[in-house]
Amino acid sequence: MGFSGFGEGLVDFYDGLEADNSKAYWTDHKPVYEQHVRAPMEALMAELEPEFGAGKVFRPYRDLRFSPDKTPYKTHCGAIVGGYYVQAGADGIMVAGGYYHMAGDQIRRYRVAVDEQRRGEDLRQRLARLAGADMTVAGDKLATRPRGVDPGHPRLELLRHRSIYAWRRWPGEELMLSPELPDAVAASWRAITPLIEWLTDHVGPSDQPRR
Repeated sequence: MGFSGFGEGLVDFYDGLEADNSKAYWTDHKPVYEQHVRAPMEALMAELEPEFGAGKVFRPYRDLRFSPDKTPYKTHCGAIVGGYYVQAGADGIMVAGGYYHMAGDQIRRYRVAVDEQRRGEDLRQRLARLAGADMTVAGDKLATRPRGVDPGHPRLELLRHRSIYAWRRWPGEELMLSPELPDAVAASWRAITPLIEWLTDHVGPSDQPRR
């Protein structure tokens, strides 16, 4: 079946989960999650697949290994395909794209490219166009400039990034419950595509072994 909107039970489900993030709540309300959250997310990704490729819906369980917060369940549902991301929760829809984490070798390649005039200015211009498309550019940054970088470097702020992505949010339920959501997500992902293409061309995947 095609995507017809997330279920009306999504907001109440996640509001309740935020108030009672327990296995008992999850077990009691799992059918709501399956019908109003996960199934629509899978339908959304299936509708976007012809243009962007097969996506993956993330598991609802949080990774607690390195987190001081031991609540077991995520209070949103996210899915990813390539560098593109979409998330549904009680606060609405969020879309994003880029590199959310870069390993050491990726950061080195990123900084070499940003430091170079042609490639660095190309990235800056692509990010400026994203800002003009109502997207917010974000990412983890160093508190100070990278070692050896001139404090007057024209792209110093970009060089401070250790990850870089763009995102946009639609608050509330109107678009989230609408069959028009796939078109809105696709339009935002297309706007993010030039950033993902730059990162793919000049940074690429990490060569470091995964832990």
